[in-house]
Amino acid sequence: MYKTLVRTHLDYASSVWFPYKKRHVELLEGVQRRATKQIPGMKNLSYEERLRKLKLPTLKYRRNRGDMIEVFKIISKKYDPEASNFIMLRKDHTERETNRGNTKKLLVQRPRLNIRKYSFSVRVTHLWNSLPESVVSAKTLNTFKNRLDKFWQHQDIVYDYTAEFRIDTGSHSYNSSLYNNLLESSEEDK
Repeated sequence: MYKTLVRTHLDYASSVWFPYKKRHVELLEGVQRRATKQIPGMKNLSYEERLRKLKLPTLKYRRNRGDMIEVFKIISKKYDPEASNFIMLRKDHTERETNRGNTKKLLVQRPRLNIRKYSFSVRVTHLWNSLPESVVSAKTLNTFKNRLDKFWQHQDIVYDYTAEFRIDTGSHSYNSSLYNNLLESSEEDK
């Protein structure tokens, strides 16, 4: 019942209203935290343990997954051609970059205003560019979703909303600091 009646509202259009302040992220996760606690036999488990047992990903993970799905739809021209104005593909891939990522990399934008750095087109770039060719080259939306889920299945963020994406660039691995940067910069807004 939760997945049908509640989570759909929490997911709806999240690429547009994507929360970036720590308190908003925690409030949203709190809804799912309380809902999972109501399930018999789950009350004494931690939030992460409940999610693992229920195979229910964090809302933070679902929002990022939703962002990647929207990028795929835009690049695949599933929307009006005007939608492609929101994101731009890089045209200048070096051979080295092509070998260690994907051939559909987005142009990294450097916003001058703080408010712009949380927008969809800026927010999705780093995460999309970290996806391998095998994921972004999917021919259909369902194939893309399946490959994305498989590629991300061992990410801590699936069941721990305080975690970050681990990103492997070929030569080294590191944690995506998108959320840390967003949350730290919004601490003063509390």
